[in-house]
Amino acid sequence: MSDIQLTVNGESTSVDVDPHRPLRDVLRQEVGLTGTKASCDSGYCGACTVLVDGDATKSCLVTVGKVADGEITTIEGLGSGDNLCDTQRSFVDCFASQCGYCMPGLVVAAEDLLGENPSPTDEEIREGISGNICRCTGYVKIIDAIKDAAEAREETQ
Repeated sequence: MSDIQLTVNGESTSVDVDPHRPLRDVLRQEVGLTGTKASCDSGYCGACTVLVDGDATKSCLVTVGKVADGEITTIEGLGSGDNLCDTQRSFVDCFASQCGYCMPGLVVAAEDLLGENPSPTDEEIREGISGNICRCTGYVKIIDAIKDAAEAREETQ
């Protein structure tokens, strides 16, 4: 066990854990942020996607010890309740979610994409979220939501 200092959603926290534990498990079990989902345990589905230093990262594949010095942002850190970020709001407004299990990872992946490419084409969106699987939708409303978020950001600039 090690005392590991983390910055999660802008807040410093300390966890006494094995540094080889997956970040996802530490976020869920030790930090109490359950928006980061546990699903495939092998990095294929993207339900556990978080931002580490601004880059989309499959948190089931990275150990907590590797990211101790990084800035970790989970779905909860993007916004919640009445204070949703543009991407979250667009996913709601465009009815992009069905069961919702994959949505936290998809929203985080979309945030990463829009941070790198503020006006992506449909093909660039498909490529940008290609590491995230949604079993309920045909991705049409998800792509619409990401385009809507891009437009909302453009209007506020």
